[in-house]
Amino acid sequence: MIVGVVGNARYEGLAAILQRVAESAARHRIQLQGEPGLESFWELPSQPLETTPLDAMLTFGGDGTLLRGARLLGGRNVPILGVNLGRVGFLTAATMDDWEESVEAMFTGTCRTEPRQVMNSWIERGGERRELPPALNDIVVHKSGVARMIRLDVTVERERIGPYSADGLIVATPTGSTAYSLSAGGPILAPGVEALLLTPICAHTLAVRPFVVSASATITIQATARWEEQLLVSIDGQQVTEIEEGERVTIRRADYRVNLAYGREAGYFERLRRTLRWGDLIDREPGE
Repeated sequence: MIVGVVGNARYEGLAAILQRVAESAARHRIQLQGEPGLESFWELPSQPLETTPLDAMLTFGGDGTLLRGARLLGGRNVPILGVNLGRVGFLTAATMDDWEESVEAMFTGTCRTEPRQVMNSWIERGGERRELPPALNDIVVHKSGVARMIRLDVTVERERIGPYSADGLIVATPTGSTAYSLSAGGPILAPGVEALLLTPICAHTLAVRPFVVSASATITIQATARWEEQLLVSIDGQQVTEIEEGERVTIRRADYRVNLAYGREAGYFERLRRTLRWGDLIDREPGE
């Protein structure tokens, strides 16, 4: 079994954690393959994981590290277990309190997996087309520089539902409904819901609200005249591409899923309550 390892070097204590992972892997005869940049943390080989055959992946950091790891898999049907080394993590299943138990479940093949929707997108004008990286969380069209209103024409399955006058527009998967979309006032969608979510950012009219559409729908977004300058599209908040005048963004569900792995028995709603501290005050510990 070959397990790829992705880590965020900015987190304190990463070296000690990776050393314990290596010890556990040796006991289970697991071969670890680290991403480039982790060479100083352990005496194990590192090479690009995009081209390395993998049976599973571990990420150590936050949700951003897991999102980066998911992109490195490039659509391969490989379970990915995220260990949260920070405070808030919606995607990372394991915490500093139980990560060893979760990694052990990964190494012994007893972890559970949840398939999550992925979005593909591209920028096009005429017959030209530029592919964008896949998105597990969200795709955001917004203005560069100073935040100010833009006007977007939006169609779903070639039917116009726009225009949107807002600071931007978020198209999110159910997984991404707890990310930027949630901060912008969008609803939470359970992972099993087959849908995509359109959430405006600071809409300039009260008549504009978040919109849930079928997961099989094709969504197109294009700025109207006067709002085409310095327009950007962001993928999972990590990769940004400029949209040029006359171009439009097309978004649709990918034909593969990302399999998030979980080592504990905690279900989605328990993880949600724990992360959001969601619940009646009677559930809180004294002093919280």
